[in-house]
Amino acid sequence: MSPFWIDLIIILIKVIVVMGALLGGVMMMAIVERRGAGFLQERLGPNRVGPWGFFQPIADGIKLFFKEEFIPAQAHKLLYLAAPAFFVFIAFATFAVIPFGDKLELFGRTIQLQIADVNIGILYIFAFASLGVYGIVIAGWASNNKFSLMGGLRSAAQMISYEVALGLSIIGILMVVHSLRLNDIIVAQTHYWGYLPRWNIFVQPLGFLIFLIATFAEVNRIPFDLCEAEQELVVGYQVEYGSMKFVMYYMGEYVNLVTFSALIVVLFFGGWHIPWIEGLAIHPLLLALLQVGAFVVKVFAFLWFFVWVRWTFPRFRYDQLMRFGWLVLLPLAIFNIFATGVVMVLIP
Repeated sequence: MSPFWIDLIIILIKVIVVMGALLGGVMMMAIVERRGAGFLQERLGPNRVGPWGFFQPIADGIKLFFKEEFIPAQAHKLLYLAAPAFFVFIAFATFAVIPFGDKLELFGRTIQLQIADVNIGILYIFAFASLGVYGIVIAGWASNNKFSLMGGLRSAAQMISYEVALGLSIIGILMVVHSLRLNDIIVAQTHYWGYLPRWNIFVQPLGFLIFLIATFAEVNRIPFDLCEAEQELVVGYQVEYGSMKFVMYYMGEYVNLVTFSALIVVLFFGGWHIPWIEGLAIHPLLLALLQVGAFVVKVFAFLWFFVWVRWTFPRFRYDQLMRFGWLVLLPLAIFNIFATGVVMVLIP
């Protein structure tokens, strides 16, 4: 078999594995979200289907699959049907450049544990993430429902406002690393300050805080879920969607949550790096598995953090949300860039 076909098969295997992991992550988060909400609110949560309620996502999927499909009479049918498919496609495509491990030596070949290793990886993620708002806005408009449209417009204003601070918050990292490639950003964090790993959380603490807050707005999670605002808009832009079309939005939101949790880990917490393990004589295959496991644990820690925040804090008012984005986060992000430049000049 020619090297081309071998490389193609390897890429297809990685796509299937990552897609399966993301779908498994969505199912896991469906039960973690609900059981976590019960835990934080001192109640049980779903506990009837399967042991400890773990099969509840399967029951929900079966229920939604058999629910009646409908299209509003005055809706723009093509865009109404295309919007959820576009949203979920963007959500899955964004994860393609996330490195979930280092390298794997197998059958004499070096396999990069990443679907696509591109030189502009961080720009790729922001470009695709910014397209996700179209799936929401189109859904709100195509439904021909004023409440759906209101949710879509809120989402557009929110995501545009916070994507500015989100992008500026990582400029400090790019200034330090001199690369847009995600693997280079991880490798730069494998060094040490004495015994302390040189993770970007220690190099760019203000950038991390800004990025984390802006991420809540990017993935539409409380306290930044103004596009849904369930108590006010009856699930906002999704109000006319049911059955599997609703599932596609539900799935896309959780895939976005996993993707941005992974991006936080890559940018600020060393990605797959395990501190103080370099001096140990570990078989390369076992080391690769440990690195993937470390990456998964870090990502899950942030997924739980998002769940904890959702069920602990109230939603912002719309004016508070916009004011915070433009008058607080944006100036802080610009200040962080300036401070990073000053430090790099004073401490080469």
